[in-house]
Amino acid sequence: MSALRIGMIGTRFAGLDGVSLEARKVAEVLVSLGHEVMWWAGRIGPGFAPAVVEPDAYFDTPHNHALNGAVFGADDCPESVVASLRQSAAALQARIDAWVEEASVDVLMPQNASAIPMQLPLGLAIARHVAHTGTPTVAHHHDFSWERERFWPNAVGDVLEEAFPPVLPAVSHLVINSLAAAELERRTGAVARLLPNIMDFANPPPPGNGAAFRTAAGLAADDVVILQPTRMIPRKGIEDTIELAHRLADPAIRVVVTHPEPDEGATYVEHLFALAERLGVDFRVVGVDTFRATGLADAYAAADLVTFPSRVEGFGNALLETFFFRRPLLVNRFDVYRADIGPRGVRAIEMDGELTNEVVTAASEWLADPSRWTEAVEANYEIGRRFFSYEVAGEVLGAALAEARAH
Repeated sequence: MSALRIGMIGTRFAGLDGVSLEARKVAEVLVSLGHEVMWWAGRIGPGFAPAVVEPDAYFDTPHNHALNGAVFGADDCPESVVASLRQSAAALQARIDAWVEEASVDVLMPQNASAIPMQLPLGLAIARHVAHTGTPTVAHHHDFSWERERFWPNAVGDVLEEAFPPVLPAVSHLVINSLAAAELERRTGAVARLLPNIMDFANPPPPGNGAAFRTAAGLAADDVVILQPTRMIPRKGIEDTIELAHRLADPAIRVVVTHPEPDEGATYVEHLFALAERLGVDFRVVGVDTFRATGLADAYAAADLVTFPSRVEGFGNALLETFFFRRPLLVNRFDVYRADIGPRGVRAIEMDGELTNEVVTAASEWLADPSRWTEAVEANYEIGRRFFSYEVAGEVLGAALAEARAH
């Protein structure tokens, strides 16, 4: 396939959210295949270039919050709200039209902007751009509206049907788990390719400096670090990690969360600190710089146990990071883990939605004796290399691009 100019488009490419992290990795794979990647979003951080920033496409603006507040949670809304939505979408569509033409974009690649309706005008603008121009599009979907209760009921069913996702001849679909593929086909008839989350397992990471991370975090060398490398949002189940630390009853234990962004508000963050204080758990948030690989490696190297008690995930980027950095893992068996990840042979402490005595005992044993998990982390790395690698992604992306160009 000849080299293509691929336009990544989304509401945000910045920070520690899974979409931004995966979009960056997909871009690395695309560049390795000889393509050129450009970025367009409401907010763009370091490392995403060349880029066009369009502030009106960001989800965290007063206008967007007001719009979402008016249309989600009710069956109807004032006509003025719908008019404002369509006016905003038209303005964004004009800017997308101009960017695609000026940058000579060959293939558009929306990153979750055509799946989860956090930015309704942007999703509608993308759908209408593709419908009107026929720009070949590979839509990478991470989360759908039907997977999140907060989008139901709503007053914009027609918009969701048109744009989230757009089912158009020019659009090829990528999803990150098999459950999403099946549900997408059931709801829309669209057939999607499976592109799981990935890491560059062919190139093992350099050893992290756990001591440096501990120093930066104010941790002592003999502290026991339980690391939860997720954002601070309710579905991540951080309460379970705090409860685990409490039940282990070791005064040396420190619970560390690495992703400080409260994307769904500060109330949950306040709840976590109050819970930790009530249970007598040392709980701290220590952000890492994911734009330097050693920053993330240092955090994992400092971990005596990584926890991932998430209730709902499209995939679970932190799982692959834990495999990649060869750390012991405690994981809740959320639906996608049951379907696509665990059956590969993952070796971890597993919980089924409840922190049982057996789970706490297993965590205590692994913390007391690292020899119990040495073979497990090597087995998990091999699973990552076989099933969740850049090489796997390259094959999927190559097929998706060929299909999009053939429309």
